[in-house]
Amino acid sequence: MSSYDKYVTPLSTRYASQEMMTIFSARERASTWRQLWVWLAEAERELGLPIPEDAIEEMRANVRVSDGAFDKAREYEAKFRHDVMAHVHAYGEDAPKAAGHIHLGATSCYVTDNADLIFQKKALDLILPKLAKVIQNLQVFALKYKDLPTLGFTHYQPAQLITVGKRAAQWIQELMMDLEDIETVRDRLQFRGAQGTTGSQATFLELFEGDANKIVKLNEILCKKAGFPSAYPISTQTYTRKVDLRVANAVCALGATAQRICSDIRHLANLKEMEEPFEKSQIGSSAMAYKRNPMRSERITALGRKLARLPADFTATFESQWFERTLDDSAIRRMDIPEMFLLADSILLALDNVTNGIVLYPSVIRSRIDQELPFMATESILMKLATHGVSRQEAHEEVRVLSHQASDVVKQQGGRNDLLERIKKTEFFRPVWGDIDSLVDPKLFIGNCPKIVEDYCNGEVAAKLANYRESLDKASTAQLSI
Repeated sequence: MSSYDKYVTPLSTRYASQEMMTIFSARERASTWRQLWVWLAEAERELGLPIPEDAIEEMRANVRVSDGAFDKAREYEAKFRHDVMAHVHAYGEDAPKAAGHIHLGATSCYVTDNADLIFQKKALDLILPKLAKVIQNLQVFALKYKDLPTLGFTHYQPAQLITVGKRAAQWIQELMMDLEDIETVRDRLQFRGAQGTTGSQATFLELFEGDANKIVKLNEILCKKAGFPSAYPISTQTYTRKVDLRVANAVCALGATAQRICSDIRHLANLKEMEEPFEKSQIGSSAMAYKRNPMRSERITALGRKLARLPADFTATFESQWFERTLDDSAIRRMDIPEMFLLADSILLALDNVTNGIVLYPSVIRSRIDQELPFMATESILMKLATHGVSRQEAHEEVRVLSHQASDVVKQQGGRNDLLERIKKTEFFRPVWGDIDSLVDPKLFIGNCPKIVEDYCNGEVAAKLANYRESLDKASTAQLSI
């Protein structure tokens, strides 16, 4: 049967990186189980159990699971209906001297749970620099356009001016929150270690003839070998599924941020103020050859929608665990944990590509400002008139009448906003005719935006990115093939 005859997730065929797919591959999973068995045997031997060194050497020599070993494990699982024991037996065939020592004192969750923690740690370490790269792209963009006025929107209606850089700084701040949350769950991740079938450590207490201190030492050795600072102090048969939920809450929030940023980009593309990168031979529509659809931002939005909703699965899995463990967590975690990280990885690759190549159209931005700025400038005109002794209330009424006339031209006739021309032709405003042009410079209406952007991007953002400088210096922009 061809691979084209079986369903394969588009996350692996279209969107995610090879590095992330490798972490959650079948070979990596099974080989990590074997590595965990090696570490257990090494630690048990170090603590006095009679495991021959040549047995451990044979285990070390066969850590990587071969295609043939997968075939053997498949046969054993068909017989035993137990995936871990199937791999124990397949490993025993590859390392016959160790067959009687593999998995000594352990329960299945020694390999399954510890492996899942290792995979999540590796996956977190993979996405953090990619997220930092996206933030750096936007930092450069924000500083470049910190002074460029643009129309702000509230309720998706024209509002006070901001700058292009200020809007990008808002995106950065939200991504920084994701970065900090993901760093936190990464730093707090612990190991399950060797805890026994219900977390009582009873089997290991028996192996070590009642010496509880050796169990403490056993877990210290295992944590050191696996690269974790410590083990969770309390386990049942599994590490608590609250850990998965905490990780998911941090990682999956990135999906919401990605949707929010790309929704802005898509709206700005509609306004022709901003576009994502568009390849020379790219086709926007099969029917409308002229179109330049924001398909990358739309893809990110779709992937973000899926990622942002995964915590509901992790919540249900955690809350439905009974007592020391029920197996209804197994099948769903096999899907949800890899999918969560493949989605995050896919989103960050695409976001890197988009944010590193944003195309801006300043003339269109200025044209849109010119449609709204006359209305915004009226308050300044009122204040200027007051300095000439003109009644504010009388001036307000004059502005109101002319504003409605100009609004009618824009909305009913499809014309441009001619409010300023009307003011310049109305005798009432003669005292400020000479000041009007200087009162409608867009940069007079952007407030403190440039400084806000500079202070944030050169301060807090730069300090955070300094932690990723080595990886950022080596990073290149993600190239999308589809």
